[in-house]
Amino acid sequence: MTRFSPFETSLWFATAPPAPATVPLEGRIRADVCIVGGGYTGLTTALELARDGVKAVLLEREEVGYGGSGRNAGHCTPTFTHYSLPELRKMLGEPWAERLIQRQTRANDRVAGMIEHYQIQCEWQQNGYVMGAPYPSMLKAIETKVETYNAVGARTAMLDRDEVAKITGSPRFYGGWFHSEAGHLNPLAYARGLARAVIQEGGTIHTYSPVTGCTPAPGGGWTVTTGKGEVTADKVIFATGAYTVGGWPKLDRSFKIQRVFVAATQPLSDDERRSILPQNTTIHDGRGDIFVYKYNAEGRIVASMFPMGRRGRDMAYTRQLMSDRLRWLHPQIRHDLVWDYFWFGELDMQYRTVPRLYGLAPGVVALTGLSGRGVPTGSMLGGILSEWAKDVAEKDLSLKLEPLTAAPFYMAFAPQMTLRYYRVADWIRTRLAGAALPPHA
Repeated sequence: MTRFSPFETSLWFATAPPAPATVPLEGRIRADVCIVGGGYTGLTTALELARDGVKAVLLEREEVGYGGSGRNAGHCTPTFTHYSLPELRKMLGEPWAERLIQRQTRANDRVAGMIEHYQIQCEWQQNGYVMGAPYPSMLKAIETKVETYNAVGARTAMLDRDEVAKITGSPRFYGGWFHSEAGHLNPLAYARGLARAVIQEGGTIHTYSPVTGCTPAPGGGWTVTTGKGEVTADKVIFATGAYTVGGWPKLDRSFKIQRVFVAATQPLSDDERRSILPQNTTIHDGRGDIFVYKYNAEGRIVASMFPMGRRGRDMAYTRQLMSDRLRWLHPQIRHDLVWDYFWFGELDMQYRTVPRLYGLAPGVVALTGLSGRGVPTGSMLGGILSEWAKDVAEKDLSLKLEPLTAAPFYMAFAPQMTLRYYRVADWIRTRLAGAALPPHA
C-alpha cells in the first residue's frame, strides 16, 4: 500500500534524499533500550547507544522525521529562546544550568561532526546567523548577548549598521548580533541521514509502528507494545515531543502546542542572491513577532512565522504579508514573489522554553518541551538521554530528572499573548525611535 506523507507541500519533502528502508515491527524482539520517537532526539539517542554497543530499538509511529524534525525551517542556531543565560542560571540552578548551557552552546559542533562523519547530504551550511536590531534601543540588549554568550565559549560579535547591511543585504537594521557558529540545513534530509547512521552503527528502526502501551515485563524491564509487535527492554525512552500520541498516560499533557508555518519562494536569480543574504546566513529580523529566513540549496528563500489572527488561516493574505515583509527588508526585490511551498509544524512548548526530562517509572523516562529549538537542541539531547540509559548517575546528568507534571493551563494561550505583546512593544519602540515600520506591523 502506498502511503502519502501529510507534509507533501513541504520543500523538504520534495528535495530530501530518500529515507533508509525500514519496516513496521512484527512479532517480539528484545533490546537493551527501546526508544519511542523518530525525530532528532530519538535518533541521536539511538545513534549514541548503537555506537557504544548497546542494543537499541527505535519505534516511530509514522516515518522518520514525520514531526517537528522534518517540518522545521532548518535553522541551526545553538542558543536559547526567550530567556537570557543569567535568567537560565537563576531559573534552573546549578549545576544544571551550566551543564545545559555548555551542551546547547556547543550543539553545532555535534551537528557538524555527525554530518561530516556520516556524510549526511542535507545542504549543511555553517555561515552564521544574524539577529538584526530594528530600532536603536535594541543595541544594548545585543551587547549583553555578546558578553554572556562569548563568556561561555560561543563566537559571536556585535555588528554596526554597515556591517549588518553587508552581511544581510538589508538596509533596515541599526546593527545586529552575529553568531558565527550557526548554520542551516534541510531538516528532513538531516533526520533521514541520522536514521541511516543509526542503522549503519547496528541500531534498529521500525517505522509505522505506533506504540500503544508500555507495561512491566514479567521477567523484569518493560514491554513496549505496538499494533503488531512488542519490544522487551531494560529501559525505555519516550522522545515524541509535540507529536506525542498515547504510549504513556498523560505524557501529552506535559506541554502545549504552538503552531508555526514555513514557506519557500521560487528560486531567486544569481544577481539577486549577490545582494540578498550574499553570505548565505540565516537572518532573524529582531522583532519579538519573529520573521526568520535563509536560502535552501536551490536559492529559494525559506521563511517562517507564527500564526496570528488571519495570518496562517487566510493563505492569500499570509502569502501577501510574507512577500511584503521580505520586499520591505530587501527593496532590491522588484518582482512578485511566488511561495511555491507552504507547510505547518507544531512545537511542544514549555513555559521555561527548555527541555524537561521526566522520570515516568524506574527505567522509563520521557523528554518533551524543546519549545522550537529543534535542530541543535534535539541533536544534543541524544547525548543526555544515552548517558541516562548507560546508568550515569542522576546527579551527573545535564538535565534534572523530574516527576511528570502537566503544563500550566495558561500555556494554552500564553505563547499567543506573548507574541501579541511583542508586536505592540516593537511598534511602540520603532515609532519612538522614528524608525520605519514594516508592512502589517
